[in-house]
Amino acid sequence: MGLLSDPNRRLALIGLLTRLNAPICVVCYMAAVAWFMGLAFEPFTLRTYMSENAMGSTMVEERFPAGERALVTGREFGAHKRKAGGMPVDWLLKTMQARGLEVYSQSFSRTLPFPDENKERYMVKGTNVYGILRAPRAPRTEALVLSAPCSPGEGNNQAVGLLLGLAQYFRSQAFWAKDIIFLVNEHDLIGMQAWLEGYHHTNSTGMKWTPLQGRAGSIQAALCLELSSDVVTSLDVVLEGLNGQLPNLDLTNLFYAFCQKIGVGCTIQGKLQRNDWDSVSGYSHAAQTMMLMVMKQASGRPWGDHGLFLRYHIEAATIKGVNSFRQYKMDATTVGRLLEGMFRKLNNLLERLHQSYFFYLMPSLSHFVSIGYYMPAFGLLAVILLLRALDLWVQLSTPSQQKEDDVGDLEQSGPGVLSVLTPLVISHVTGVALYVLPVRFQEVAVEHFPVSETEAVVLTAIAVYTAGLALPHNTHRFLAGEGTEQGWRVLKLVALLYLAVLLGCTAVINFSLGFILAVNLVPVAAFVTPHVPKALSAFVLVVLSPAFTLLFSVFVFQELTEAPLSFQDGWLLYLSVISQGILDHSLYGSLVYPLISLLVYPCWLLFWNILFWK
Repeated sequence: MGLLSDPNRRLALIGLLTRLNAPICVVCYMAAVAWFMGLAFEPFTLRTYMSENAMGSTMVEERFPAGERALVTGREFGAHKRKAGGMPVDWLLKTMQARGLEVYSQSFSRTLPFPDENKERYMVKGTNVYGILRAPRAPRTEALVLSAPCSPGEGNNQAVGLLLGLAQYFRSQAFWAKDIIFLVNEHDLIGMQAWLEGYHHTNSTGMKWTPLQGRAGSIQAALCLELSSDVVTSLDVVLEGLNGQLPNLDLTNLFYAFCQKIGVGCTIQGKLQRNDWDSVSGYSHAAQTMMLMVMKQASGRPWGDHGLFLRYHIEAATIKGVNSFRQYKMDATTVGRLLEGMFRKLNNLLERLHQSYFFYLMPSLSHFVSIGYYMPAFGLLAVILLLRALDLWVQLSTPSQQKEDDVGDLEQSGPGVLSVLTPLVISHVTGVALYVLPVRFQEVAVEHFPVSETEAVVLTAIAVYTAGLALPHNTHRFLAGEGTEQGWRVLKLVALLYLAVLLGCTAVINFSLGFILAVNLVPVAAFVTPHVPKALSAFVLVVLSPAFTLLFSVFVFQELTEAPLSFQDGWLLYLSVISQGILDHSLYGSLVYPLISLLVYPCWLLFWNILFWK
């Protein structure tokens, strides 16, 4: 405090920071990347542990004897699904009633803003069927959910069969202290969104659905099951939810604990755990696993039906059965035992899961990185923005010396309001156009060009994004000669503080998205000026723009999943990702598309404007 309160020492510190500004920024950037990559090294991580005492170890043996019967039921479900051409509602109602459940159904419909070409749907109509097993030993104020989506074709029939088998087995047990809801939803996430909105009496997406006739207690936790084979080699847990939300770490720890107890192979991000952390290949494996989680979380989309539960503060995860070429196989009975054990533990909860972490990264199922370990990497990037802003503030605060021998009596004019306000307004108007026009202008584009509605939306978004590059020319027409040397410094100071606040808020909500954006935008923000070479700097700015960041992320993600693409296939996938991002925002409320279009892109345009400042 004495260093900052003494004016002379404060000036000396500011002088040192401004004199060594560029080297410090470079060191901070390199340290941030190195810190982040070091998080995958096992000695720098924490071992997972159970924080909730109610889910501690017990001597209870997990039981589920009806695995083969569940597979038979799954085949019956598949036959009735083929016969009905979709969800066999009547058969499910009768089957659940025969197992002693209170059975209800819910109809829903949704018109998409434009056709979803990935799943070939536009007008979506469906029915959810759910049965409630009432708790015999409690006042029925709390509930658990086990769900399985009715997938098209032959997918997920075994999961529905196992769900019905577990319902019948749970019905014969008398120790349940919470209601258990067995849900079969149609049209995957859309059906789940309709059911959750109906259950909680909310409608945030404009979907039409019939009110639920039966409700249980407040939902404490949910497990979503995806199983498309009679035997599986491993179970993969999916955690990433809407807008990067994650379930409480204890839910993941519970899954891992039962996999270890029963002897079931378990994976995260589709990758098995390795013990050779001290080798190069072991570290590379952990780094790939962590990067996959970062990229999935940064996408902001729910990677399973569980992702929509998280917005209602319900801890949920999706368990996927994987049938690969590994030698060890397990049947439906083993999977049923694991689910039965997890539900018995969740049944013991006296309050919602809250004692463990909600913000974390996982390089493996046995180790995690807490928020206190990964936020310093982002903090080092944020420091760069603050240091550059301090340097500009010092430059603007220092009065420039008037040269008496200059031709004429020129006065150093301060930056006009228009020189700062005009780029800000035009940038954000361009961002609003990028957010609004793609969906609104799809009909006009289809009428005048030989493209489909989805292609029209994506191409309109790309056209508006590209048109924003003309911003410097349009801005200077409005400025009418007011672009001074101090003007671009003031604009950059505002842009740096704007970007620092934007990335900081984003990182708190979704660290992965904030960090990826910071890695690409901070170098641009730190070193762009009107006095650098225009052609090279413009190329670097475009390469580090939000659109190219998304394009690079598509190829990196495919490499991490060991499914590399050619450039042509990658470009088509890139266009598909753009359309899916707009759909996710309209259907489920994903915030990534409005964040990029309304805030990140306009902020990037400010630095583009500074580069071409006259």
